[in-house]
Amino acid sequence: MGLLDFLFGNKAKKIEDFKSRGAIIIDVRSKGEYDGGAIPGSKNIPLQSISSKMNDIKKWNKPIITCCASGMRSASAAGILKSNGVEAMNGGGWFSLSKKL
Repeated sequence: MGLLDFLFGNKAKKIEDFKSRGAIIIDVRSKGEYDGGAIPGSKNIPLQSISSKMNDIKKWNKPIITCCASGMRSASAAGILKSNGVEAMNGGGWFSLSKKL
């Protein structure tokens, strides 16, 4: 196990685990950013709307992988989801995440 794996966990293994359980990808960028390119099948819920959509997200009863442009907003979104009892992980930037899926 390398130092980065130790510090940050093995993201690829976690993504595979989430995918195997039917994870839903939430892209937290703005609609304009999302419309410019996104992971097929992902849902666009901008970061500022995550809290107001929490009841809908909980009804899905699936693990959530968040993504954005660089990973900053998706980290915030994953934190909000986790604090509300939703199993979530930060997938980072949408483009690099798309290569791992």
